[in-house]
Amino acid sequence: MQNSITVLGIAVGIMVLIAALSLTNGFSRSLIDATLRATPHLTLASFTPGPRDTDLEHELTGMSEVQAFTPFLADKALLTRPASLGRGAGVDFTTLFGVTAQASEVLQLSATETALLQNLKPGQILLGSSLAQSVGAFTGETVRLLNSQQRRISLEVAGLFHTGNYLIDSAYAFTSLSTLQGLQQTTHITGYQIRLRHPDLAAELGRTLTRSRAYSSVPWQNLYGTLLDQLALQKKVIGFVVFLIVVVAAFGIANVLTLTVFEKTQEIAILRAIGAGSGDIIRIFLTEGLILGLAGLLLGDLLGLGISAYFTWRPFQLPGDLYFISSLPVEVRLTDILWVNAVGLVTTLLAALLPARRAAAIEPARMIR
Repeated sequence: MQNSITVLGIAVGIMVLIAALSLTNGFSRSLIDATLRATPHLTLASFTPGPRDTDLEHELTGMSEVQAFTPFLADKALLTRPASLGRGAGVDFTTLFGVTAQASEVLQLSATETALLQNLKPGQILLGSSLAQSVGAFTGETVRLLNSQQRRISLEVAGLFHTGNYLIDSAYAFTSLSTLQGLQQTTHITGYQIRLRHPDLAAELGRTLTRSRAYSSVPWQNLYGTLLDQLALQKKVIGFVVFLIVVVAAFGIANVLTLTVFEKTQEIAILRAIGAGSGDIIRIFLTEGLILGLAGLLLGDLLGLGISAYFTWRPFQLPGDLYFISSLPVEVRLTDILWVNAVGLVTTLLAALLPARRAAAIEPARMIR
């Protein structure tokens, strides 16, 4: 009975640890995917805004790692919607990007939103969904924009885009490159936005491209470094807290083996008397602890994977008005399962070591007498 409870305790700890890490992985991946939908993997910003760089564009075209790129012009602006009958005026700040039709390949929006971005006409603007809600401007309406150079322009809202990341949806807007160049009275661009086949290579590729050019490299990891650090810390904290369950369960193994030492003291003394060494006794108890630990780990793995499969089939629902996703996805990683089992096994063996050494210290002559 005690053995069953001990195995179940370890299994529950491993189960919760695998399920918690899988849910955390899914949450982190969804947040990163939502962020990258409206964020280029790599941005090359010129130290001095100038005309389009044909040499750089030619090199980008020939690089297999580059999936798409677009020249862009950036500006900060105040966006307003005039008051109308029965509705007050709306106002908010935005980061405005002037882009070409190629931006539809750099950004990973939905099919409808991609078509809107690709077909943006001069004098039109594409708003983030939360920004549009804040300003109170929707498709077909006219908004007024005051840029950083105190120049004004009226723009027609061509449509809205929604990434699922509130920080992007509430702050970004897109217009055609020619529209923003006309507003700033320039033919220059800020730089290039690039989408890669493998986003993790953004920093390395950025260093390569800027080694002999007057551009600064801004990989997406730099823009959202704080977010990535917070997600990593969140996973560590959750893993540590849940790991304490495994530690508590491991004490159950220590308790079971300690009781075994008390109950089998005479038998242990007899084994010592007929020639069994301290190392033999330690191995016997460690083997028992190993069997209990492996049974708990195996059961915990099955239960953890079962719960993860259940939440994959029926995702845990989240309030859509509070979170950027409506359901909590699951991502099971083999590396997580391996280190969870490794740590769990080491913990159970350490828990078994103390009673094993206690059993090995029994003096056969005194006990038999």
